[in-house]
Amino acid sequence: METQSQVVDRLRSVFRSGVTIPVEFRLNQLAELMSMIKDNEEQILSALHKDLAKPKFEAIMSEVDIVVNELHYTIANLTTWIQPDYVAKNLATKLDDCFVRREALGVVLIIGPWNYPLHLLLLPLVSAIAAGNCAVIKPSEVSAHTDLLMAELIPKYLAQDCYAVVRGGAEETTTLLHNRFDHIFYTGSQTVARIILRAASVHLTPVTLELGGKCPCFIYGRVNIAAAARRLVWSKYFNAGQSCVAPDYVLCSAATRDALLPALRQTLEEFYGEDPQTSPDLSRIVSPRHWTRLMELLKRSAGKVVLGGESDQEDKYIAPTVLVDVSEDDALMAEEIFGPILPILTVESLEEGIAFINRQEKPLALYVFSDESSVVNTVLEKTSSGGFCSNDGIIHMCLPTLPFGGVGASGWGSYHGRWGFETFSHRRAVMLRGWMLERLNGLRYPPYREDKLSWLRWTTSAKSSCSLM
Repeated sequence: METQSQVVDRLRSVFRSGVTIPVEFRLNQLAELMSMIKDNEEQILSALHKDLAKPKFEAIMSEVDIVVNELHYTIANLTTWIQPDYVAKNLATKLDDCFVRREALGVVLIIGPWNYPLHLLLLPLVSAIAAGNCAVIKPSEVSAHTDLLMAELIPKYLAQDCYAVVRGGAEETTTLLHNRFDHIFYTGSQTVARIILRAASVHLTPVTLELGGKCPCFIYGRVNIAAAARRLVWSKYFNAGQSCVAPDYVLCSAATRDALLPALRQTLEEFYGEDPQTSPDLSRIVSPRHWTRLMELLKRSAGKVVLGGESDQEDKYIAPTVLVDVSEDDALMAEEIFGPILPILTVESLEEGIAFINRQEKPLALYVFSDESSVVNTVLEKTSSGGFCSNDGIIHMCLPTLPFGGVGASGWGSYHGRWGFETFSHRRAVMLRGWMLERLNGLRYPPYREDKLSWLRWTTSAKSSCSLM
């Protein structure tokens, strides 16, 4: 059995042979990945249900189809993406070919999370393959059934010389990070991200971090309360709140809160019935450890539970829960909740809400619910977040033409569609010159003279950003 370092060395040798570079090879591997998902959909759905009790509807929407759609989009556009981008030239470079060429980085490492263990593992892999890289793929051991299934399926469909699955927990991942990679793509917590950054710094390896944070939902001004409640409940309790882009807390006025609570109660009953634990449409917490963490947060909160609050440790169940009278320094506001617990905090003005948001770390997503475009635009202009969506939640990440990623503490870099292709590519500046105009080139050679400098500045000025021929 190969060691981790032997796997990396083998992939690096294969990459240097150039086998992953032809576009035909990339398209073939993307098609094989598509076949893997379609051929094994039932096994995938079963694994996701065993790991998180994901309803089939949610699993297909957020795990299977999002990857299939990304594959279709990438396959349809890859030939265009790999074309060189020719750039504007000045007089001094008029006869040169000047362009940007996309090149594969080499051997990349993709570390996936447990909350969307198919989607968030394979979407970056699609981008890595499209860009012509070899890849080491590390699924999360927490979602154990999907981890095992990926380890079984990926080698059956993708070229084993170019793509390898490495399994294990924290110890194995730590060892894996001792190897030199050409790029590391990590999705997960900020705590682990710091460990990855320290490991990457040894080799000066570039890193993409897809993290999370406390995504606010700011409800202000005139708003359709019934529609807002439905969209808020759907986006918050989808996957039992275990989404990096789930609304983490609500900001609204006291009057809006009082109008919203009955609508939330009604919507929760419409979606999950009078006893949500018996609903087939509600996922479970991924592990006893994560369940305990959430219950400890709930226990330490000084907020008042007005909806939900029920739990069952053996079933890893926590009811969709809403709290009010939550303060900014509450336990629930100290870290990303990542579960089906929704605190509501009150602010009485647009400026107060914006100031509250700006006091926190920049979130991965920011949601504004309002019928007033002036409210939406003001929040958009006066805040910063990885993504922004008005009058809905989560849905913005489903469009492959939009970049998906964080800013500041919520992540570094972005992907999806061409954005992912660019993340896993090196943009190489290329200038192809001949031997013509050597007399003109003589302007730059010693001995230097004022007249030479004047002519040189003229030939390189105006529309060019170049300072030397």
